[in-house]
Amino acid sequence: MAKIDGFFARVTARHGDDMQCGSGCSDCCHVRLSVTRAEAEPIRALVAAMAPDRRAALASETSRELGELGELGEVCAALGRDGRCRIYEARPVICRTHGAPIRMTRRSLPVIESCFRNFGSTTPDPDCVLDQTTLSALTLAVDREAGGDGSRIELAELLAELTAIC
Repeated sequence: MAKIDGFFARVTARHGDDMQCGSGCSDCCHVRLSVTRAEAEPIRALVAAMAPDRRAALASETSRELGELGELGEVCAALGRDGRCRIYEARPVICRTHGAPIRMTRRSLPVIESCFRNFGSTTPDPDCVLDQTTLSALTLAVDREAGGDGSRIELAELLAELTAIC
């Protein structure tokens, strides 16, 4: 995670005027997420270490969202009603990379994409672009190192499980 955070810090330092990412922006959080076993462990530790009032609030909000929607639709289970991540300190890899330019394949063609709010008038430096294939391979390798098998856990289910203990 430190390397990813360092990469994002480098992109922000070099292209800060082109990056509109900030606290409370949740445009990229309107997706359903899953996490690897390796990503789930820091989330488990964070929730276990939460102060009782913060953990109760997380439980209340998670169960209310699950109850209102039956199951979460197109919104991250960790997104609070205030537009902020409730597990920010332990957020998954995908969340740590949102907003940064990423090289991926669309219809067999390589493209570089980033948040629609970022890089509207400039092009990021080549060393400020993540490669999706490489990032996915590294995430899988870290998960296997942590004893995982590459399978993914729905973040909504993980948070519901962790907060049910409250």
